[in-house]
Amino acid sequence: MINRVREIKDRFDSIEHKLQMPEYINDREQYLELIKEHNKLRPLAEKYDEYVACRKAIEEAEEMLSDSDAELRKMAEDEIKSERERLSQLEYDISVLLLPKDENDDKNVILEIRAGAGGEEAALFVYDLYRMYSMFASSVGWKFQMLDANETELGGFKEVSVSVTGTGVYSKLKYESGVHRVQRVPETESQGRIQTSTVTVAVLPETEDVDIVINPDDITVETCKSSGAGGQHINKTESAIRIIHKPTGIVVGCQTERSQLQNKETAMKMLRAKLYDIEKTKRDSEIAENRKSQVGTGDRSERIRTYNYPQGRITDHRIGMTIYDLESFMNGNIASVIDALISADTAEKLKNGI
Repeated sequence: MINRVREIKDRFDSIEHKLQMPEYINDREQYLELIKEHNKLRPLAEKYDEYVACRKAIEEAEEMLSDSDAELRKMAEDEIKSERERLSQLEYDISVLLLPKDENDDKNVILEIRAGAGGEEAALFVYDLYRMYSMFASSVGWKFQMLDANETELGGFKEVSVSVTGTGVYSKLKYESGVHRVQRVPETESQGRIQTSTVTVAVLPETEDVDIVINPDDITVETCKSSGAGGQHINKTESAIRIIHKPTGIVVGCQTERSQLQNKETAMKMLRAKLYDIEKTKRDSEIAENRKSQVGTGDRSERIRTYNYPQGRITDHRIGMTIYDLESFMNGNIASVIDALISADTAEKLKNGI
């Protein structure tokens, strides 16, 4: 492992040298490519420098163990213990950095939330999750923009689509794909009986035109007025777009942009994300066959989390994590669970040598 990192460090140093040379500075395209690779290799190169410094500190402290001064020897022993702990952490950090990176981690996403079993209560929980993700996005500096929604009379959503843009959006939200189950007493329930409802969340990485090519003959574009009950969530427009992909039957729509052209561009972006996701799901299924379990972007029909309102409890079933602070969680404070899922996924990949 360290030999591999040393080679990366050598490459990093070579690029750093080239970036000072006129023949590379004057070639804009090549210079930008070198900058891109330089930034990609920087984290490992810096960790390697820390690793080398740590090893050197241990060697120097070990030389002091033979000193005649007892106090100096004790200081050396303490230094060795401390640096060995640091060395162990650095080796772990390097192992994580060497893991293959998900090609989609830096991408923005189309977030889709749909009501499942539970009727109106499920639709109300779709809105609750929409609000939760909106508040989380705001807390980390992401842009959160509704694209399309099918509202209900009581203020819920049968389904809602959102664009989430920012730094590392997919790397965090990808763990939200799956079935979210809610247990609570509906407002319309006069006898206080708990109802269990489900909502499905899909996190689709946005794609570029070059990722997915769509034949114009394969789509039907329809224009319509934006819909919704009462309009409390959607700005009404006269330029809503609905696109049907004939080969797959996929239907997407956008009604929140100002112009018909903008809505069409956004709807096409949504369609490309869905088509890309179909291919991605096939690849992920093939990979999953070689693993006994996986955390993260697994089967979308899998129940991943339960929100129990009477007990004020959230349980993530993939990692067995339970939090008794449901109100805060629904207000967007979901980072602790996402971080735990990332850690569990990383540990599994290290274990399986992925």
